[in-house]
Amino acid sequence: MDISALQNVTADYIKNVGGKVNQSAGQDQGFQSVLQSVMDMVNEANDLQNQSEEATMRFALGYATNTHDLKAIQEKADIALNYTITVRDKMLEAYKEIMNMQI
Repeated sequence: MDISALQNVTADYIKNVGGKVNQSAGQDQGFQSVLQSVMDMVNEANDLQNQSEEATMRFALGYATNTHDLKAIQEKADIALNYTITVRDKMLEAYKEIMNMQI
C-alpha cells in the first residue's frame, strides 16, 4: 500500500500545540491561552473542511481524476473534525463538572 500521498496527515499540529504549552510552562496558563489554542484548532478544521469540499467539487466537475488524493483530503478533514468535536465535548464536560462543584 502506497502511503506517500498521506504525508500531510501527521501529528505535527498536535506536536506544535504541545510545544506551545511546554514553552508557556513558566508563564501563567490562563483560560485565554487554552481558548486561543482551541479556536486555532477550530479554524484549522474549518480550513480542512473547505479544502475537502473544494476537492470534491473539482472531482465532480471532472477537473480532478485521482480518487486516492480526494479520499486522503477527505480523511484528513474528517480526522480534524472528529478531534475538534472530541475536544469540544471534553471542554463541555469539564465546564459542567466545575459548575456542579460546591463552594
